[in-house]
Amino acid sequence: MKIIVTGSLGNISKPLTEKLVTQGHTVTVVSSDPQKQAAIESLGAIPAIGSISDVAFLTNTFKGADAVYAMIPLSFTEPDLGDYLRRMAENYVQALKEAGTKRVVVMSGWAADLTRGENAEDVFNGLKASITIMRPASFYTNFYQSIDLIKGKGFIGKFLTLRYSGLWALLTGKTGLLMGNYGGDDRIVFVSPKDIADAVAEELLLHPDHTTIRYVGSEEMTCNQAAKVIGTAVGKPWLKWILLSDKEMLQGLKMANVPEKLAETLVEMQAVMHSGKTLQNFHQNRPKMGKVKLADFAKEFAEVYYQK
Repeated sequence: MKIIVTGSLGNISKPLTEKLVTQGHTVTVVSSDPQKQAAIESLGAIPAIGSISDVAFLTNTFKGADAVYAMIPLSFTEPDLGDYLRRMAENYVQALKEAGTKRVVVMSGWAADLTRGENAEDVFNGLKASITIMRPASFYTNFYQSIDLIKGKGFIGKFLTLRYSGLWALLTGKTGLLMGNYGGDDRIVFVSPKDIADAVAEELLLHPDHTTIRYVGSEEMTCNQAAKVIGTAVGKPWLKWILLSDKEMLQGLKMANVPEKLAETLVEMQAVMHSGKTLQNFHQNRPKMGKVKLADFAKEFAEVYYQK
């Protein structure tokens, strides 16, 4: 099959490309970075250098393809995440229509149907093609964004330790934490990008006659249990995941200079996870769990953690 993979050589797209090439498919990888061309070719794939904001480029790339994996990279510089996601989704739909693509696997998220700002799935409704919407749970790789918090260094790290873990923790050097407006004993499904890639690879070879939705997860646990796994891997077995209020989370994001509307969307996404609705939807769909457990990922995380 001739398959188009978007997302450059990201956490999902790289292992997906490797798997598809190994299976004998002709794979074209879309990337906006010309410097990725050699790396794409080294995987045995064909580079297509251009932007998903360029409909003509997408259309030409999609022509003749048997299937397309369509993902929209999150942008933390766009002031309105929802508007950005819908614009990029509309670009995909226009290009897929003009190219006449018959099979499309769309990357979404497990909270997409529960949040206004993250949901662009309905944009694909008018597409005359076999469509599967992928709804992966919370990515293991999100922990990389919290490395500074986990290290707990500097004045801010000491202040947060004092505020949320107490004076004794500060005096004994037990600094560092995770935080969000979901956390604590909230039960969350976490997922490895490698397990997502395996699921996408399976779906690309199918051709359902109606739109399907597939949830993907690797392991379920509480946030504090996850914090202990990650903390133990980096020599901080005391690590906790502090649960903030929506208001506190919003204030923190604004202090970090995150655009207001984007901050509101991020808070809404986490609030839905705290409510348990995402977990309920996940279990109702009864997906098979992937192979990569958090303890496996924690070993990779520790390597990056110590390098920084």
